Amino acid sequence: MLDVQAKALLQLIEQRGLPAVHEVSPQEARAAYRERRFFTQPAEPAMSEVRDLAVPGPGGPIPCRSYRPAGAPADAVLPGLVYFHGGGFVIGDLDTHDVLCRELSNASGCAVVSVDYRMGPETRFPGAVDDCLAVTRWVAAQAGALRIDASRLAVGGDSAGGNLAAVVAIAARDAGDLPLAFQLLIYPCTDCRNQTASHRDNGQGYLLTSDTIAYFYRHYMAAEADKLDWRASPLLHDDLARLPPALVLTAGFDPLRDEGRQYADRLSQSGNRAQYVCFERQVHGFITMGKVLDEANTAVALCGIALRRALAAA
Repeated sequence: MLDVQAKALLQLIEQRGLPAVHEVSPQEARAAYRERRFFTQPAEPAMSEVRDLAVPGPGGPIPCRSYRPAGAPADAVLPGLVYFHGGGFVIGDLDTHDVLCRELSNASGCAVVSVDYRMGPETRFPGAVDDCLAVTRWVAAQAGALRIDASRLAVGGDSAGGNLAAVVAIAARDAGDLPLAFQLLIYPCTDCRNQTASHRDNGQGYLLTSDTIAYFYRHYMAAEADKLDWRASPLLHDDLARLPPALVLTAGFDPLRDEGRQYADRLSQSGNRAQYVCFERQVHGFITMGKVLDEANTAVALCGIALRRALAAA
């Protein structure tokens, strides 16, 4: 069954008649996402340090935000997580995922660098990939100044951000000069062809709809053929061996559920250490909604434990 709290949230959205993302412009959708976060997100946790950064990128400076967990000594060298926000490659920013990055930092003991990569329609695929890879390389190169242990560096993200984290991990492996210790993939999109049963069964009525997914991909990709590029659909890469250990987390009432599970299975079949957890009663996007969904807080705690263990071992 659908989680009782998630069901109540969906009913409230329907009662208020809020327009769906695909019914408004990208600019309006971004503003709505930013403004409505206060209804579902917990209060921001205290940190020992939060700092905005401008990281050199292929299209100009990339806004980023760094976090250090509460209680961390100023001179402590910490494991690191480069985090890519969700939002279909079209919406979302540093503020929409500020609370989640704080939570992950405190739960894991990691320094977190959140990335405000370029999005569609202003910047088409693969601009977001290029930005995320550039920031990850910069964090590794500047690890000393950031007080991060470059040998214990992870990538992570939710939804579109999970896609980008998976792609960065593959690109880093192929380049051979950016060793990563872990990948945290939260309900990632891994196959933009939308062919799985969960796209059919969960495509309407559970927050993220098939119409909204089509809207996102239409604004992000310039051509239908882009969906077959592994940088858009990492599940289609023919070699997923020799990748960092992973936690793949999905939601049962999410159109992206099956492709997330398929990616976890491919990672395992290819000889990687991969864990898969599905929150069967949840909807897409739930992990940021800890103010109204108890299971969101459980998921954040689980991610924190996985990061802490993996990066301690690394």
